[in-house]
Amino acid sequence: MLLLDLGVFNKKSHEVSSKEATIWSVVWISLSMIFSGVVYWVYNSDLGAESHAIAVEKFTQYQAAYWIEKALSVDNLFVFILVFGFFKVPKYLHHKVLFWGIIGALIFRAIFIFAGVGLINLTYLPEMEIFGEPVKINVVMALFGLFLVYAGIKSWGGGDKHEDEDYSNTPGAKLIKRFYKVADKYDGDKFFTIQNGVKMATPLLVVVSVIEFTDVLFAVDSIPAIFAISKDPFILYTSNIFAILGLRSLYFLLANFIHMFSKLPYGLAIILTFIGFKMLIAPWVHIPSPVSLGIVASVLIISVLASVIFPDKEQKN
Repeated sequence: MLLLDLGVFNKKSHEVSSKEATIWSVVWISLSMIFSGVVYWVYNSDLGAESHAIAVEKFTQYQAAYWIEKALSVDNLFVFILVFGFFKVPKYLHHKVLFWGIIGALIFRAIFIFAGVGLINLTYLPEMEIFGEPVKINVVMALFGLFLVYAGIKSWGGGDKHEDEDYSNTPGAKLIKRFYKVADKYDGDKFFTIQNGVKMATPLLVVVSVIEFTDVLFAVDSIPAIFAISKDPFILYTSNIFAILGLRSLYFLLANFIHMFSKLPYGLAIILTFIGFKMLIAPWVHIPSPVSLGIVASVLIISVLASVIFPDKEQKN
């Protein structure tokens, strides 16, 4: 789908309109929902009640992981907007930068997810009795839970913490500057250019590197969050892939309708805190996936509605 997107539908770099972004957003979300039906079908191997229950559980796990990743990705896209503004990236080049950013995200997410599942399986403590009940505590999950509660509380309402950041001194930019001289101007959609007989990196390559490192940092929040939903690598990675595939079109919608997401940081803080508590109480209390999905969906809907009904003064103007 990515190859079709860039190689067939978007051969030439161009500015993506709101209409095009809306169409592609609908396409990606529709594909994601269709695949959730495939997940149900795969796990519902027979007509027995047990098989049906497992299929429903996997279906809701996929949905919850998908929408959590989608919601946290929106917070990521706010930073992308700031990065593009800082480097003054022409609008017709945004699509190409996001494409390569997503390719990197798919690779890094695979590493994080499969390594994380393996690490979790290795870090269960021996069964012990706490509060009169036998429990098995997982060290990594407990640490993830504490981290997410901390991240949720810290990020409450924090939507402007990156606005004054100098993105030319971030690790992604420094990595490119370490190996190449960087040209002063863009050369169309090229990553390299020749100036006075010298091969140089264009600012576009610097932007891609900054976007890649930014996504890795955001994965520190999103990957632990989905581990609270499922330990099945198939569910975790496919839900992540489908959430990430729609990021480009979602970015262009967000850039044009940013007022509809002004209260989202509050919703994301609540979601991260809830997931963190879910991880911490998991040895004693199991919160079913359908309940988690309902809570996440409700918080997201309320956040968007609040953004529309009570817009920030600056965005309203």
